[in-house]
Amino acid sequence: MSIDNFIITVYCLVDDLSKNILGNQKLRQRGFNPHLSDSEIITMEIVAEFLGIDTDKGAWEYFNQHWDHWFPQLGSRSNYAKHAANLWVMIQKIQKALSEKLGAFSDRLHLADGFPMPVCHFKRAHFSRIFSGEAAYGYCASKGETYYGFKGNLMINSEGVITEITAAPANIDERDSLWDLVEGVQGMLIADKGLIGEDYRNELRQWSNLDLQTAVRSNMQETRSEKFVKWLKSTRRLVETVIGQLTERFHIEKVRARKLWSLTNRIARKILAHTIAVFINKQIGNSPLQFELLLNGKS
Repeated sequence: MSIDNFIITVYCLVDDLSKNILGNQKLRQRGFNPHLSDSEIITMEIVAEFLGIDTDKGAWEYFNQHWDHWFPQLGSRSNYAKHAANLWVMIQKIQKALSEKLGAFSDRLHLADGFPMPVCHFKRAHFSRIFSGEAAYGYCASKGETYYGFKGNLMINSEGVITEITAAPANIDERDSLWDLVEGVQGMLIADKGLIGEDYRNELRQWSNLDLQTAVRSNMQETRSEKFVKWLKSTRRLVETVIGQLTERFHIEKVRARKLWSLTNRIARKILAHTIAVFINKQIGNSPLQFELLLNGKS
């Protein structure tokens, strides 16, 4: 679809979901209504994120330069940023509602994995005051390096729909972080080797009704069938694909924030943008994660 049709589609989807969530309630109980509606602001954020523009300044400049005829009441960049920042709770609710609409929570197969979110270069970490007392040193096994920041923890269903995401200090054990992801899901959970352990697996089955499956380490004996292990490895690539999209298209590993609420807002809109892209792809008959097929022209 063309970019203008994409913007219209995103707006209609966001507006419908917002109305369903709010019902007869108002998001604001007092004060003046902003010039742009909440649905318009969220649409602008989502479209900008999908296009790889992940800052408020970049989003404002893009729509101010190219789509001012559609958003004539855009106003100043500072007002846009304030309005957008106040909508993070609504953005989270919309994303969860859309995930439920896509059947992500009722799916019997989920995958979990983590990724690093450094807040600054490692050489400057000792002097950095960014997220002091909140960020921590951690180790990224896939990159083979130590970093200072947070660790993102992600869970998706069998089609790549994100059901939950958290950002914890980088030194937090992923066994502890996983408990924040598993609410509302059942069936099989595929994760990495960091969660190996029969006691942990039994605890997860007892409290969350999840069957945890991971690859085994080289010094461990494999008791499962060769066919199952092959399926396990190929299926696990799906969560790596989603993390790759979040990193490359949505820049989720770049912490362009100085406060936790700002970081939460940034993560929320990236996850919603990813979920909306999956939804639109499914609606028009594309493979859910083939985002490059969504835009094929310019207005």
